[in-house]
Amino acid sequence: MNILRIRNEMRNGKTIFDLPLRVTFYARVSTDKDEQLNSLENQVQYYTQFIQEKRNWVYIPGYVDEGISGTSTKKRDSFNRMITDAKAGRFDFIITKEISRFSRSTLDSIKYTQELLEHDVGVLFQNDNINTLDSDSEFRLVVMAGVAQDEVRKLSERLKFGFRQAIKNGHVLGNDKLWGYDKKDCVLTINEDEAQVVRRIFDLYANQQMGIRRIAQALYDEGFTSRKGNTFNVLTIRHILCNPKYKGWYCANKSQTVDYRSKRKIFLDESEWVTYPDSSIPAIVSEELWDRANALYKRRSQQMMSRQSAAEFHNRYPYSGKIICEEHSTSFHRQVIKSSKGQTETWQCREYRNRGRVGCSAPQLRTTELDQIMAHIFTQLIQDKRSIIDALIKVIQSVPDEHDYAQDAQRVQEDISAIQTKKDRLLEMSIEGIISMAEFKQRNDGFNEQIEVLEGRLAALQAEAEKGRKTTEQLGEIRAALEQELSFQNGINSALVTTILDHIIVKKGSTKEEIHLDIHLKFGDPTGVVFHRSSSSFRFNRLKSTTPPTAIRTT
Repeated sequence: MNILRIRNEMRNGKTIFDLPLRVTFYARVSTDKDEQLNSLENQVQYYTQFIQEKRNWVYIPGYVDEGISGTSTKKRDSFNRMITDAKAGRFDFIITKEISRFSRSTLDSIKYTQELLEHDVGVLFQNDNINTLDSDSEFRLVVMAGVAQDEVRKLSERLKFGFRQAIKNGHVLGNDKLWGYDKKDCVLTINEDEAQVVRRIFDLYANQQMGIRRIAQALYDEGFTSRKGNTFNVLTIRHILCNPKYKGWYCANKSQTVDYRSKRKIFLDESEWVTYPDSSIPAIVSEELWDRANALYKRRSQQMMSRQSAAEFHNRYPYSGKIICEEHSTSFHRQVIKSSKGQTETWQCREYRNRGRVGCSAPQLRTTELDQIMAHIFTQLIQDKRSIIDALIKVIQSVPDEHDYAQDAQRVQEDISAIQTKKDRLLEMSIEGIISMAEFKQRNDGFNEQIEVLEGRLAALQAEAEKGRKTTEQLGEIRAALEQELSFQNGINSALVTTILDHIIVKKGSTKEEIHLDIHLKFGDPTGVVFHRSSSSFRFNRLKSTTPPTAIRTT
């Protein structure tokens, strides 16, 4: 039924009950408690009977949401389905108890009622006595919806006050499933089976200086698992290490709700947390151990933050992420071994690093040994070094200058000259009294600023042109640098390895004395290498590439 026609009928004395309408209802409770659900059943029964009793109305089954807050409509499935059905023209009128049932947000209430009216669907908020088919309904709706929204704000403030009072009374709020504790009626007691895991985590981290990922594996090897029987999650261990409750301290104000309507939260800096010793929280570890663990955690975090970006950090070393264990499909990690002879950079399978020899039988690889192998391969690739260098020089010489800097500079110079001409004319106008001194100064300053910008552009263009000339003049120096680089007199260049090497596979069956490798470059067929460590000798054979590079499992 057309909304304009309905309002005309109502102006002529008819009531909403006299009009032939297809009518449905919307009911909602904000909790899933028994008394609320009973209230919901009563609402459904009432509205079903109410609609069916009206002779001119056609009953359309209602829409019901259980245990969902009215603050937002995002998770109210039945409500959203009702809006969709309304737009599809399946009914003409909706009855609901009050605005707070529809939505406690002023914006949502107005938005959806206007949207429904655009599709010729009205809403009756029964307790508020607002019928959106009435021409003055929008003003009353704004007022009533505003009141409903303010109730949400007051409720939020009352909850915060209640939390503060509960804390003062010694009631522990927050997570009911805190590892190491049992919680009942807001009182924490130590769960000894879980507490020994917490103590073990702090011991491994603070006393044995073990990293979090290794702690997770160590716990699993010792028979400690999560509540679901899995390896401890890294985030879980981090949360345990950083939670002051484990030393018997209360911690609050970690986050704040920015908007009570959207419930959007922001996490506060640690300096803004509220922490203090709390006798109602039994400590699992000593304050001294907790403080030491957290000092180490902060120090490690700061070190990671001060390093290069993740990509740069990963590629600091030429073999980072490029050595793969065939047995486990995991990458080799860098390790520096210190001895009386100095430091030796080695590479170890991640499983070996986490679990020792029982985890992986693949041998450690030394960077110096890998450099020897790569130098030999590179030497074989560039036997005709002279022709390669000549080809590179020819490429440099043949690259056309992408920019005609001279032409660009000439255009900028012409623009500067044009502005200078305008300045001269401006000075003449000032002398002749055509413009005032104030106007002359304002316009002249503007011209000076334009010239300054153009002169900066001109200097940049001239510098680029000079750079191009120097490149051509330095071809001799470039040739000498290439010859030295490709002779490997100063060892293997990291950038060269990173550019040419795709990955290295450490084959199954490799031993400490005899190491079998497959070297995959970014071009050509892979090379098989058998390296004899005792004699520092190696044997090469060309392999046929039949499979794509092995995927690296990093988690």
